[in-house]
Amino acid sequence: METITIVGAGLAGLTAAIACAEAGAPVVLYDAHAEPGGRARSLDAPYRANLGPHVLYSDGELWRWLKERELLPPVAGAPLTGVRLRWDGAIHRTPPLGLIPSVLKLRGRRPPVDESFRSWAASHAGDRAAELLSSLAGVFTFHHDPGELSAAFVWERTGRIASPPPSVRFVIGGWSALVHALVSRARALHVEFRLGERVTELPSTPVIVALEPADARALLDDDSLRWPSGHTVCIDLGLEGRRGDPFVVSDLDECGWIERFSAADKTVAPAGHELVQAQMPVRPGEPIEATTRRLERMLDLAFPDRAARTHWHRRMVMDGRTGALDLPGTTWRDRPALDRGDGTTFIAGDWVAAPGLLGEVAFKSAVEAAALAVSAASVVSLRRAA
Repeated sequence: METITIVGAGLAGLTAAIACAEAGAPVVLYDAHAEPGGRARSLDAPYRANLGPHVLYSDGELWRWLKERELLPPVAGAPLTGVRLRWDGAIHRTPPLGLIPSVLKLRGRRPPVDESFRSWAASHAGDRAAELLSSLAGVFTFHHDPGELSAAFVWERTGRIASPPPSVRFVIGGWSALVHALVSRARALHVEFRLGERVTELPSTPVIVALEPADARALLDDDSLRWPSGHTVCIDLGLEGRRGDPFVVSDLDECGWIERFSAADKTVAPAGHELVQAQMPVRPGEPIEATTRRLERMLDLAFPDRAARTHWHRRMVMDGRTGALDLPGTTWRDRPALDRGDGTTFIAGDWVAAPGLLGEVAFKSAVEAAALAVSAASVVSLRRAA
């Protein structure tokens, strides 16, 4: 079989490499960085922060795939206490009156693809509930106005996240533990790693491009590789621990989110300290500093004494790096196709045509791209033999 080249050693690239190698193909995996992992990497101690909030979902295909291969690292479930909500400018322990009955009115209904979530939810549960539920979706959209997205897109994912029992799982030690498991599996399958090498030209043999959209556009010289994604400011904090700190704060006012990762996994912060990760979506035309101030105001509400407790601070701006968003009239099938049409070039990532929630899209697209690449490699090999 012809060698399959994979460009990008993030979650999608590593998954694709394993899938191709399991099918018997020789694989060469390139990445411009000195270490594999892409956005799945975590910082080293003392604060093992991920590049943005990362979790696994125990009801998803990625979870099953990892478990079948005994690649699932140790995980922890979400704490059952410490959930807070911000609404009307204050932190509360309970949702606004009437929100839960309004949500129940939406259960069992099939949301349309071609209508906005705000419009659909308002028609069944009222305007107030529609606005609150739209803001709640900020946790998985990283978008300033989730209500403008497709009703089918938002409600399906809301159900995955909000339905009991919680399916969210935290990888103990940060996502680098997951990266290590994937890398070990790939090496055991004799995948050749070419780290610290940037690919500027595509080989003539089958290739899977598992890069972020901007990098994929440049490498493939294809400006059509675009799809809406989130734009958000992320702040990570290393704080001295205090009893009573919230586990999560869901922002029903401005679509933000705060999560104390050390509440589920104490290894991500030093003893007596907490790792907090927070995000606030950027509004159209809004300066990043203005978004940062909005996020800091929410952090001050959640942790009133955070300035005196902060031992470590990091800010990141994530633009087009938080997964695909489907507008009304579109689904995942309308995103950039995995098969680029020339018989040898395929793409994978969390922004392409594959189903799933957040990182599950990268995994699913990688598995499907691998199947296409293996088929192409077999055809090329047979033609050369003939």
